[in-house]
Amino acid sequence: MRPLAPLVAIAALAAASPLAARSVELAIPAGTVSEVAIALARATGASIVIADPALGRTRIGAIKGRMGAEAAVRKLARAGGMEAVRVGPNAWRLVAAPRRSVSRPRPERQPRVVPVAATVSKPPAEAEGPPIIVTATKRDLTYAETPGQVTLLDGARLEAGGIGGTEKIMQRAATVSSTYLGSGRNKLFIRGIADSSFTGPTQATVGQYFGDLRLSYNAPDPDLRLSDMERVEILEGPQGTLYGAGSLGGIIRLVPRAPEPGETSLTLSGGASAIARGEPGGDAHATMNLPLAGETATLRLNLDAATLGGYIDKPAIGRRDVNRTAILSGRAALRLDLAPDLQADVILLGQDTRADDSQYADRNGARRLESSAAVTEGSAAQYGQAQLVVSGRIGEVRIKSSTGIGAQDLTERYDATAPGGPPRLFRQRNQMRMIANETRIWQPVGEQGFGWVLGTSIIDNRNTVTRRLGDVGEAAAVVGIAESLAVTSDARALIAAIPTATGVRNTVFEITGYGEASYRVLPRLTLAAGLRVTQVELGGAGEDVLPAFALAAQARAITAERRETAYLPSASALLDIGERGRAYVRYQEGFRPGGLAVSGDFVRQFRSDHARTVELGGGWGEPGRGDFDLSASFSYTRWRDIQADFIDVGGLPSTANIGNGDLWSASVSGSVRIAPGLRAEAGATFNDSRVDEPVFFAPTTVSLAGFDVVAPAGADASARFLAAPRLTRIPNIARFSGRAGLQWRREFANGTALSADAWVSYVGKSRLGIGPELGDLQGDYLDSGAIIRWGRENAGLTLSVTNIAGEEGNRFALGTPFATGRAQITPLQPRTIRIGFDTRF
Repeated sequence: MRPLAPLVAIAALAAASPLAARSVELAIPAGTVSEVAIALARATGASIVIADPALGRTRIGAIKGRMGAEAAVRKLARAGGMEAVRVGPNAWRLVAAPRRSVSRPRPERQPRVVPVAATVSKPPAEAEGPPIIVTATKRDLTYAETPGQVTLLDGARLEAGGIGGTEKIMQRAATVSSTYLGSGRNKLFIRGIADSSFTGPTQATVGQYFGDLRLSYNAPDPDLRLSDMERVEILEGPQGTLYGAGSLGGIIRLVPRAPEPGETSLTLSGGASAIARGEPGGDAHATMNLPLAGETATLRLNLDAATLGGYIDKPAIGRRDVNRTAILSGRAALRLDLAPDLQADVILLGQDTRADDSQYADRNGARRLESSAAVTEGSAAQYGQAQLVVSGRIGEVRIKSSTGIGAQDLTERYDATAPGGPPRLFRQRNQMRMIANETRIWQPVGEQGFGWVLGTSIIDNRNTVTRRLGDVGEAAAVVGIAESLAVTSDARALIAAIPTATGVRNTVFEITGYGEASYRVLPRLTLAAGLRVTQVELGGAGEDVLPAFALAAQARAITAERRETAYLPSASALLDIGERGRAYVRYQEGFRPGGLAVSGDFVRQFRSDHARTVELGGGWGEPGRGDFDLSASFSYTRWRDIQADFIDVGGLPSTANIGNGDLWSASVSGSVRIAPGLRAEAGATFNDSRVDEPVFFAPTTVSLAGFDVVAPAGADASARFLAAPRLTRIPNIARFSGRAGLQWRREFANGTALSADAWVSYVGKSRLGIGPELGDLQGDYLDSGAIIRWGRENAGLTLSVTNIAGEEGNRFALGTPFATGRAQITPLQPRTIRIGFDTRF
């Protein structure tokens, strides 16, 4: 709903203010037009009104220097692609600029519809806007000032065709890949740095952040709905100096839209979908922005609900389309303006994801999209986080402190039925609780070419993995799995003694200090360096460990504790080439702390791993702007003591250090304007890797809590030492992946517009994981989609089609980690058609 007044007042101060008649020194930081206008009105005493609240969401650069109110307001209008209309002695109204001078400061979004009286024969040419600010740099660097590969995905484009999750990112970023166990269960990878197919005690190689706080530490991707996002920023890694542990491959940062002071609005969208040879689905979304106390407090609410139709059949249990998934997600953000240069945000978010059954099928089944499993699998995932963010400014120095607590609970069920045996289930529960704080101060790069950031971070994380195989206390179920794996008789005797409940708990307390600075030593050369020092306290405990290991009274609480200190330096050199070109060289490091893992009937310790990367890159222009833009990079990574998951002798997932590796990665992306209103974009990535040491897992030599855990007497050597085949390539990463897309838009005289966005992507071959049980190939498929929208800026209808070619493919060659006598694939979702709507009041 719109406010009673047709205009949105950003600030209204007395026109007779003495500030109106003189120049003042301004140092207003970059932000949205609304945020800059508020600060400008306070500094100059002007009254500034924005005609359309949507214009206030445009991001612009800083306004600095000594000037009067009129000059400052007109500079603000030009930066936001607007026109300042004087309506009083010291009052202005900002309106959309005429068509001939439209500026697009956020070109990745579709341009606004500006009704005109005459028929439009062709869309307007795209114009340059203010610099793109990359907030993930933690120093508010512009895109041109960032020495590294950055991918920026606009929130409006991610919402087109219906609200989605991480799959929307992978549709538009060739460098991001994933496992495909299911929503809320996947691991993400960037730049060829991948470890394994499962989510266990190892920390992810990609850091995921909501604002300044990470979403999880050693838990899977929660697959949050990407609704009401300003944008998503992807920085290729390592990013150890700024983001610490778990950023070996890079980081993905979700930037939500902030509450809009003074605006009352409601946005609704939804749609219905039909899957070929599957069930229908539907989705709905609502966003509401409510001022609570004038412009000093604003509440923004988001709600998403979706049901994703199933398309996998299980004839053994007489069910069709078993893999329906239901998602319910919500978010609330309260912004409080405590003082002219101080504000606080309280953010609450949560999501519940429930999959009725698994989404894999038999590779060689009699029918497509069919699984021969005789049990109901599936998963349930819950995620929640609460944040308090306080930010302010003292002169040129910015301050921001983010504190949050997060919890994640994932329960998974896998088919563990031996061929010809009774139906069996393996159940695993992964529970995470994390408390974190990050506080930083920084000064953006100024006219002298110098900028810096200093920060601290504290993380307290607890992760518990518990497992059940068959009925509790039923050792015969484990013997059946051993028979299906065809292990030795001695190993089978050892497995028979395993309790049906095993698990492990890992704790991490991490305290960090970091800093980074850059300086323009020559007119076109900028040097930067940084360092992060992290102290990590690691703890772990075995859950329900075999009583046969009772070498001491406390053997049921097998524990290990240790401390580590990590030093993560970085350095870069950035060279400006012409007006729009750049080239850079960068050095970065990253690490992941170690921990404990369960393997068969013992608890093992795995070490921290460490990556060092040298990268060369460069580009021309800014993404999506001008006639042409290009970005490319080449990197080499040395990865030591790689942590990865494998299948142990009991058929269960476990974790170990698999050796050292060398990785080479190259990526390129860009776009070109073919004609007014028509733009083509493309991206590709190439990865090659080698693991240069044989893999030996020695679980019987781990010292825990002052005593050694050893296998029972008489155990076969094959149960004591597992020598895995030499791994020549990092798993789950395709050697080549690429995508291409087209964007088109046509505006009409009646104020409506027709737009289309189409893409096709290719994912090459990769290997599932480590060990003979995970040796299957996957990938080598095409995906495609298209979205068409017709309507006005505030209301429209959409038609979208995904997997246009009806490709089956094999996204992930795993459904259950147990050898059940059948090869598995995870097919693409069949061709899906969705009809939807969106409207804003």
